[in-house]
Amino acid sequence: MSSHPTQHKSKLYVDELPNIPWEDRPANHSEVFWRSSNNPIIPRDLLPSSNSIFNSAVVPFKGKFAGVFRCDNKSRYMRIHRGVSNDGIHWKIDDDRIHFKSSVDGKELFPFEYGYDPRVCWIEDRYYITWCNGYHMYPTIGMGYTYDFNEFYQMENAFLPFNRNGVLFPRKINGKYAMLSRPSDNGHTPFGDIFYSQSPDMIHWGHHRYVMGTLPYSWQSTKIGAGPVPIETSEGWLLIYHGVLTSCNGFVYSMGAALLDLDEPWKVLYRGEQYLLSPQKPYECVGDVPNVVFPCAALVDSKTGRLAIYYGGADTVTCLAFSYVDDVINFVKHNSIL
Repeated sequence: MSSHPTQHKSKLYVDELPNIPWEDRPANHSEVFWRSSNNPIIPRDLLPSSNSIFNSAVVPFKGKFAGVFRCDNKSRYMRIHRGVSNDGIHWKIDDDRIHFKSSVDGKELFPFEYGYDPRVCWIEDRYYITWCNGYHMYPTIGMGYTYDFNEFYQMENAFLPFNRNGVLFPRKINGKYAMLSRPSDNGHTPFGDIFYSQSPDMIHWGHHRYVMGTLPYSWQSTKIGAGPVPIETSEGWLLIYHGVLTSCNGFVYSMGAALLDLDEPWKVLYRGEQYLLSPQKPYECVGDVPNVVFPCAALVDSKTGRLAIYYGGADTVTCLAFSYVDDVINFVKHNSIL
């Protein structure tokens, strides 16, 4: 397992990120991922109003970092908030939620009901935000964008209810924008497969393709869903995703990975049979929803191959884990179920 590689095998189609949050692999650590010693990096009570801060998205921004954070308040309303950081570890998060406005008249496109589990993806000239958006009290994929993390504009919902885990690809594929999602229901969905959709304009979505589903008797036997924005490599799109099993004490969320074809991402090249990170630490096992590791964001440095994953712990706090892209790819290939 890599410890301090000076070069990496897989070509990464991402920018260099020399200030990526990072800790070296601990001595005698043999797992693919290792956790930050600062975990949880964002406690549940960072804001005066927050009950919990978790399942949040982070991107590089003007030499520093910015993001959109799920903050459930003390009334237990689900909201998404803006945050900024100098180092990706210590965060200043607005106490008020993001107020999206229409690019046409400056008003909210829909009355806000709830929003949670955001992802942020830089495409072309702006940062697109996707999240689980309440529409007539039903969950679907909300969409918006920002240029500066000060003003946020809302777009039409991508799909009809019910849907969750909408994750954009960071560039057009075959001339079309592309997204992964997981059709669901209105509750704590006891099923879920990953699907691929494409759009000419970020508004009209179609060409829906099945990507992959659950695996019986495994850590991903109940449902799965896309996590961070897929990472483009010479080996394929590296997809970090969550998988869920149903135990005698409820759902258990873990993190795994797969490689998708670059030109036809609904085709799975390799898929890890084993998880990469499962709830084992107290901040992952104890909280509002016990036994949850839920990845939502990935930072990558193309020069070193360093990889930092932001994930929610126990639906309560925000955590950070590290690896190298090559190590994840090698693990997926050598432990593939396909």
